[in-house]
Amino acid sequence: MSKELLNTLFVMTQGAYVRLDGETLRVEVDGKSISQAPLHHLGSVVLFGQANISAAAMSRCAEEGRTITFLDINGRFKARVVGPTTGNIVLRYAQYKACSDDACRADIARSVVAGKMQNCRSVLLRAARDCKSHDPSVTLRNAAEQIGGLIKSLPSASSVDEIRGWEGQASAVYFGAFDNMISAQRTDFKFVSRNRRPPRDRVNALLSFLYALLANDCTSAIEGVGLDPQLGYLHAMRSGRPALALDLMEEFRPVMAERLALNLINLKQVQAGHFDVRPGESVMLNEDGRKAVVIAYQKRKQEEVDHPLLKTKVQLGVVPHLQARILARFIRGEAEAYLPFMPR
Repeated sequence: MSKELLNTLFVMTQGAYVRLDGETLRVEVDGKSISQAPLHHLGSVVLFGQANISAAAMSRCAEEGRTITFLDINGRFKARVVGPTTGNIVLRYAQYKACSDDACRADIARSVVAGKMQNCRSVLLRAARDCKSHDPSVTLRNAAEQIGGLIKSLPSASSVDEIRGWEGQASAVYFGAFDNMISAQRTDFKFVSRNRRPPRDRVNALLSFLYALLANDCTSAIEGVGLDPQLGYLHAMRSGRPALALDLMEEFRPVMAERLALNLINLKQVQAGHFDVRPGESVMLNEDGRKAVVIAYQKRKQEEVDHPLLKTKVQLGVVPHLQARILARFIRGEAEAYLPFMPR
């Protein structure tokens, strides 16, 4: 498989308009061109808030397999435009059958949660090693040990509801220690607990925005392999919810979102001024903040990592697509288990 990672065009300037110009997409504001991207370099387009796109550009992207995603100003999913469904109907039929098989469904959910737990544990241990203070380091190691115990207990969970329970316990431990991984700007980036819709502090606003970007990538990966993103195994089926993409996303949250959020804060690449704060209501990234985060996210996706199953280096942005293929192999009965991505 080619390691080339097609780029995503993120359009965040409010009032921007994307037009088709020959073999390129041109972004305009008030009739003036501000950027241009060759179509053959693009895999998808993501529009934030009041950014829009012409019918001609939308049609061309759909015809050639490029997805167009509309997010609100905070990065929350609004709509997605895709071309004709070309996924293998045999694969989708196997996906639906697997979802009605309680044992198979639990196997997939258990693997997804095991991957997430292990990656959370790795983030905690990495932060503990880098920590210069004794007490936070002890707290992080204790949290990692607790999650390690939950990983050992996970095989005893026989139903999806039980697996969700173990996942909830691990998340509580992980986010209970999360503030100890923030080593800079602690006054402005204090983390107490996970909250959303809307986020009420800067750390949660940053995490929610990164999760929205990651969910878009995982949805593209699921659709690209021919699976139905709406029907998942860990996440319950709900109208308009990409449950399978959210399943796939779980193992990547610590690797592609939470570690990046911590780096952005601790290296002061994101600062208090990148957020708009409405006391008692909500906190959200402003335009400069969104741009800084998107640039960092794209750079993170370009980094090469060792894929433990493939025994080779791949760009991190390609990994969701590889994992979607590995999941499809299991659903088709070509593999004994779904093996989540757990980098060393």
